[in-house]
Amino acid sequence: MNRGFWEILKRASLLLGMLILLLQVGVSCTSGSGGNTEEPDPNPEPTGPTALQWKKPAHFPDPVYDLAKNPLTVEGVLLGKFLFYDGILSRTNVIGCGTCHQQLSAFTHHGHELSHGVDDQLGIRNAPSVQNMAWNTSFFWDGNVHALDSVPLNPIQNKVEMDETMDNILAKLRATPNATSKVPVDYPKMFKAAYGTTEITSERVRKALSQFMMTMVSANSKYDYYVLGDAAALTTEEKTGMALFKQKCSSCHVGELFTDFSYRNNGLPPIKIDDQGRYSVTQNESDRYKFKVPSLRNIGLTAPYMHDGRFVTLEQVLNHYGDNMQSSATLDNIFKLPTGKVGINLSAAEKQSIILFLRTLSDDQFIRSAELSDPGVGNAF
Repeated sequence: MNRGFWEILKRASLLLGMLILLLQVGVSCTSGSGGNTEEPDPNPEPTGPTALQWKKPAHFPDPVYDLAKNPLTVEGVLLGKFLFYDGILSRTNVIGCGTCHQQLSAFTHHGHELSHGVDDQLGIRNAPSVQNMAWNTSFFWDGNVHALDSVPLNPIQNKVEMDETMDNILAKLRATPNATSKVPVDYPKMFKAAYGTTEITSERVRKALSQFMMTMVSANSKYDYYVLGDAAALTTEEKTGMALFKQKCSSCHVGELFTDFSYRNNGLPPIKIDDQGRYSVTQNESDRYKFKVPSLRNIGLTAPYMHDGRFVTLEQVLNHYGDNMQSSATLDNIFKLPTGKVGINLSAAEKQSIILFLRTLSDDQFIRSAELSDPGVGNAF
């Protein structure tokens, strides 16, 4: 080979070396400036729970629940939803919150006077609706709980409802998923997604349930459309019923929530069980036979009615107020008429008109919302 060839080869090698050096410097600079072009991890570790914006209906008052102490997240609400429908909260691993609070009946136990708990035992009261919990200042028919986060403890510890302890529940949740679990859900994984660690505590369980219940907002009935400006949402007959309702019933069932959250004796004579209501909590004589005024939202879907489920129809309810109320020492003064009679003066036509209006409070979106429905317990998460 001649000298010219070796000179060309030498120069080519030099150029190749310089090119390699330049490429190395370029890669180094790119890496140092955050421009790594590697393919992103298709399954990255979550950086934290995703904030979920809670929106108050425009015509509702401000909520009572302090969201600053339990901010809603997508993962927290999902965890609460799984817990709400999971029988793991009961001794028998069968009875969940959703057993007695069923979505299609506005989260009541439709058709059951009294709720059925573990071993098919009966409680002493009708299951109240779980809706618009953000505005409640107290809970249950007798108001023995004043914080939403504490609500689950009552049915969990009740001997005829769930009959379980929180310690046992925590142990069961920590052991998931396992071969014997009725619900193969990986709860440690869900708690980590919601709270950042796999630690499962009573507070986290209760706050997750609260987060889910906070999303149970019913504000999309025909009545709501009317209030928000759609004059055609209600018929002439329904508007007549609304006027009568405001005249005859709004002393207790007031405002957009249709309750003043008070406790009143509405003239129900004790039957079957001598349940004395608020008195069992306060031991004040003036509270005998007083029960919480329930919201009337979705009232057309939540039969049977009253704290003991004694009335099957709305007609029976209004007949009670019009004709069958019993006087007693603690009967609310609003039912004491100047004539000495007790009750509310209602004609047969007025009763039917009011019932027409009450049915406009049914919220089809609420009872069919996929966000609130059973997540499919039995499917692995």
